[in-house]
Amino acid sequence: MYRATDFDPSDPMSMYQAAMRNGRGRNFDEYFRCYPIAMLPGPDRPDANHGGKVFLPPSALDKLTRLHITYPMLFELKNNKVKTQTHAGVLEFIAEEGKIYLPYWLMQTLVLEPGDLVQVQSTDLPLGTFIKLQPQDVSFLDISDPKAVLENAFRNFACLTTGDTFTFSYNDTTYSIAVLETKPENPKNAICTLETDLSVDFAPPIGYEEPSRKTSGTSTPRSMTGGLAGKGGVVHAQGSMAQAINYASIAPSAPGAPVASVHFSGSGNRLAPRKGKAAASRSETPVDTPKSAPPRAVNGPQPLRLGPGKLFFGYAVTPVKKKEDGEAEKESVHFAGSGQTLRKKKGDGKDK
Repeated sequence: MYRATDFDPSDPMSMYQAAMRNGRGRNFDEYFRCYPIAMLPGPDRPDANHGGKVFLPPSALDKLTRLHITYPMLFELKNNKVKTQTHAGVLEFIAEEGKIYLPYWLMQTLVLEPGDLVQVQSTDLPLGTFIKLQPQDVSFLDISDPKAVLENAFRNFACLTTGDTFTFSYNDTTYSIAVLETKPENPKNAICTLETDLSVDFAPPIGYEEPSRKTSGTSTPRSMTGGLAGKGGVVHAQGSMAQAINYASIAPSAPGAPVASVHFSGSGNRLAPRKGKAAASRSETPVDTPKSAPPRAVNGPQPLRLGPGKLFFGYAVTPVKKKEDGEAEKESVHFAGSGQTLRKKKGDGKDK
């Protein structure tokens, strides 16, 4: 026993040190019978079953208070029978005396059955800075915004341990996530996730396969000899699309092909003769002639009937020829005649 003279009652620090020497600085270390949260009396707690916090009896809170263990209260859970351990926080102190209620994934991690003994010790963990996760199923990729979903799920966790596989629920679906790596590194291989800026990285989900890249049959290869003509692509004569549409027979440059189009192929008549030429002596009245059906175009752009999943990017581009350097561009001169006025200008002499 320590006497009253062992500390100064007026000095708070001296009183605290005396209390520590009196045994109040020991860690919380107790054994409880474990049960899943589904067996907790009262209303269902589906959210608590997909988190990292446990339910302890009220006597545990009283002892934690006397041991001066403050927030956040983190615990190391051990199954000494099979030498497994993990870490968890506490959600509420409403369990029956001698019992602890755990999320089902924690019981699986510790290899516990309902009614088994589990050792609970208070501990301290560093604030996490990095964590690497691996989804256990490819269905995790169906979540449109996994970052926001995980941020919401982490609210039910106080700490995470390397090697654990925790669960969370989203849209009535339960997802399993394995913890592959945590930083900073420490002997307990666990981190605290409360009030910290945590960077998250993902490994490919189990069962995920990279999609194979298949060359599409609709792609048009670039010509090896022509390159680009007039900044437009050149269709390769031996390409798969050219073969599919029989490009050699419908191309405008096919040998022996007639004119590309027969529309508007008639001759025009002028209403007034050109300047300097005599007026046409013949009658300008057109003579009715029997109309014949215009010949059908056998060349030029033809209607393409492509199968599903195929594209056609047009015919070969013929660049426009540019005028030679130094050639003067002839421009017609409009309104170049001299004008006349009915009034005489000022200063002109009057007629005598």
